[in-house]
Formats: sequence, C-alpha cells, structure tokens
Amino acid sequence: MQKIITIKTDRQNGLYDITSEVVSLIRLSKIRTGIASVYARGSTAAIMIQENWDQSVQNDVLALLKKLIPHGVWEHDHQDDNGDAHLKAGLVGASETIPIIEYDAGLSTWQNIFLCEFDGPRERREVVVTIIADNQD
Repeated sequence: MQKIITIKTDRQNGLYDITSEVVSLIRLSKIRTGIASVYARGSTAAIMIQENWDQSVQNDVLALLKKLIPHGVWEHDHQDDNGDAHLKAGLVGASETIPIIEYDAGLSTWQNIFLCEFDGPRERREVVVTIIADNQD
C-alpha cells in the first residue's frame, strides 16, 4: 500500500507532526506485522522521529541545526539562497522506517513522526508512506 500525505508549511524552518496521518494509514492497511516507510519528497525537506511532549525539543532541534548549518555562507546560496536547507535535509535524512506491530505503529510513548521543513513556507510538501507486510502474515 502506498499513499501520499500533503502538507502546507508556514515557515522557513519547522517540524510538522504527521504521526496521526501515518498511524491512520497503517491501521487502514490492516497489516499485522511489517514496516512503514515514511519518505519526504524534495531535497530541502526531511523526516525525523522525535519527542512531541512539548515544543521545546522541536525548538532545540531547529536551534542546533541553525548553529551547525547557518544560512547564507554556502556555495549553493549564490544560485538559490538555500544551501543550508539542502545540507540540513541531507543531515537529517529523507526517510524513516517504522515497524508495524499488531496492526499499529511501533512507536514508543514519546516518539512522533515529523516532516522537517528547511526551505519554506511551501504550499505543498509531499510525504510518501509505503506500507509493506511481513510475508508470514
């Protein structure tokens, strides 16, 4: 099963919780055991599993990436002024794999799935969710 989640982002850098959408697709698939691949389409976006108890962890992630990869100092900035966005997305990574355990996402209590926007705002970001069943089920 494969579905595309679309998201509108409202800031240049931000983390957007997509856990409920991914979990809904996993449950809809009726797969007992398998994996869900969550993949961000675009070279300036990423997927991250992180805590969502409060906004502080998300703020800390963005602050760390801003310190590690500042805006406006990269060769690519001369073309598109978004060299930092490409580097942040590459560092975080385009995808995460979530186990499916007993028809549900195998996330712990504090884990959530985030689309990471590094070159927004964007009218449309796409996240591809591919759900694969274990052949033994």
